[in-house]
Amino acid sequence: MSTQWNRLSIRIHTPPMRLKILGCGTSTGVPIPGCKCQVCRSTDPKNHRDRTSALIITDSGEQYLIDATPDLRHQALRWQVDFLDAVLFTHAHADHIFGIDDLRSFNFTSGKPLPCYATETTFKSIRQTFSYLFDRDPEYKGGALADLDFQRISAGDDFNLGKLTIEPFELRHGKMEVLGFKMGNLAYATDCHLIPENSKQALKGIDILILDGLRYQSHPTHLSIPEAIALAQELKVGQTYLTHMTHTVDYQSVSSQLPKTVELAYDGLEIEFEA
Repeated sequence: MSTQWNRLSIRIHTPPMRLKILGCGTSTGVPIPGCKCQVCRSTDPKNHRDRTSALIITDSGEQYLIDATPDLRHQALRWQVDFLDAVLFTHAHADHIFGIDDLRSFNFTSGKPLPCYATETTFKSIRQTFSYLFDRDPEYKGGALADLDFQRISAGDDFNLGKLTIEPFELRHGKMEVLGFKMGNLAYATDCHLIPENSKQALKGIDILILDGLRYQSHPTHLSIPEAIALAQELKVGQTYLTHMTHTVDYQSVSSQLPKTVELAYDGLEIEFEA
């Protein structure tokens, strides 16, 4: 009697690139302490928003943080971010950099400096705010300080993190220049009221855009929700996710009014993309 062996074809699946929203709230976060509005009292977890940041997770397992918010420790514990391979900074406003002290936890796990990428202007502001990290007191005897290795980047100058190509592009946030980051068919553009024409050209027809959408009312340094929708339609974006939202934005009621190609982000949202 002969025995026939069936050969099984085993396909090894490579995990997708992902961007995880760690926080999608404005500078106060949501809920706001002491506020009794409907959204701040909501039990819907999608109305609970940490300060805006995101985590890029590559198909080979590297993790790159976008901005270090004051909620970083909480975000890392909540979403089990146990290590970082680098940090990208969009700009130096407090709600995007005041978690820098908590980056030292990732020095503890890696045993080496943490690469950080920022424009020269952003780096100068960070250096001024966290001067004790860069001009160290030789007499200091406190706890370990964050060990950060800053690399200067600028809009229009692509760079690589492992095999992932990062394309920084310019955004305008009032008078401040902010960086957005494009990675393959996804772009991340928080804290802006205007996207310059050269950046629009880079974003036209992109599949996925994470975009500032503060609230319905206009604001001098942020896109309103109607402005963000109009911009996404102008750029012919496949799917847009709004971030950096205030406590005036109720997830369920606002979501029901949006076009199909525009959604509200929420903390914990994971978006797959192609590099």
